[in-house]
Amino acid sequence: MDLSALTAISPVDGRYRRQLGHLAGYFSEFGLIRYRVRVEIEYLAALSAARLFKCPASRLKALRDVYAEFTTEMAAEIKETEKVTNHDVKAVEYFVKKQLDRLEAGELREFVHFGLTSQDINNTAIPLLWKEALEFEYLPAVTNLNMELRRLAGEWMEIPMLARTHGQPASPTRLGKELMVFVERIDQQLEMLSHIPYSCKFGGATGNFNAHAVAYPHIDWISFADRFCARYLGLQRQRYTTQIEHYDHFAAHFDGLRRINTILIDLCRDLWTYISMEYFRQRTKAGEVGSSAMPHKVNPIDFENAEGNLGIANALFEHLSAKLPISRLQRDLTDSTVLRNIGVPFAHTILSITSIQKGLSKLVLNEEAIRADLSDNWAVVAEAIQTILRREKYPNPYEALKELTRGKHGITQESLHEFINGLKVSASVKKELKSVTPFNYTGLLPE
Repeated sequence: MDLSALTAISPVDGRYRRQLGHLAGYFSEFGLIRYRVRVEIEYLAALSAARLFKCPASRLKALRDVYAEFTTEMAAEIKETEKVTNHDVKAVEYFVKKQLDRLEAGELREFVHFGLTSQDINNTAIPLLWKEALEFEYLPAVTNLNMELRRLAGEWMEIPMLARTHGQPASPTRLGKELMVFVERIDQQLEMLSHIPYSCKFGGATGNFNAHAVAYPHIDWISFADRFCARYLGLQRQRYTTQIEHYDHFAAHFDGLRRINTILIDLCRDLWTYISMEYFRQRTKAGEVGSSAMPHKVNPIDFENAEGNLGIANALFEHLSAKLPISRLQRDLTDSTVLRNIGVPFAHTILSITSIQKGLSKLVLNEEAIRADLSDNWAVVAEAIQTILRREKYPNPYEALKELTRGKHGITQESLHEFINGLKVSASVKKELKSVTPFNYTGLLPE
């Protein structure tokens, strides 16, 4: 079969291609080749700036136009060369040399990939594409999601709601506050994520600039490489490396996304449960069905799809963060095939965020059901009553309320007020106790 959205093995490139196709510019084979070409060309620009040779600004611009206007035909040309070289980065090197010939700058050919090993290209190209995917795709998506959660939290902040701990009725809360729990958690994790450097390896075959130093011993190659990675690529170079980057910061990024995904799984399960409790109804769309057999069904599929995709993403992120920092001696090849899969959990994460956004847009608050739940659970104000009685130094108030309410059904406003009427406290305290209801016993909120 020819490859298409219908024949692709992975749903990332099949069923969900329409939602995720824009990520190909970062994580596809085409994307990786384009970023490799970019690094090779920027390295030439840095060597020119270091005065190893003279390359006019017009020629540098023409070279930069190669990766800025990189096409699938160019990538295919490199893949054809790879069939001969049996080495992907060497094929990129030959392509850049060919571009120099085209620009009548053949005298610079041997400065392409000068003193480098393939991992100097891979371990800058991949962190760079990861950095730009996070900055241009992930951070806007998750930030927009959190802004929507914050908006809904504000809209529903004054809605009293029965809380449930261990699945059982507990002290009332507010619907908006419960959403703010997730907003705060995501904000804090994004803050932590922002402090993780985008690091890279750039230092020759085994990280010591052996070839560079022997060819140009008068140049401070360590400072050169630091500047090249920082100024030309926006990456932080690791100074002590083997043939490959140690991936510790990369692993920290994976773990950071995994923690945020775990928070989103928690959100999906809570919203799914609120829907099942009819705290929310869902907007329907003409033509859609919820079940092939049951016409009435409106299923919370967006939150279910998100939860499933977040689980897949986290399983892969966990493997990536556990495997990549480990490499035998100065390098083995296990990182290479693993790194080619970083786009898969990223794509599942983006797909999940999109699904949650869609699910949120369908929610219709059912305040009647929320109020009915509170009305059916007057026992939850027992905490308030026993606490006020403690303040009044009433003997054994917890035990008295426990005897009245624990495991009992049918606790109503009337039965609680009858209990209050029998207490040996002042009339003002009785009035205070009777003023507490499941609808106003919701505690405090931060500003």
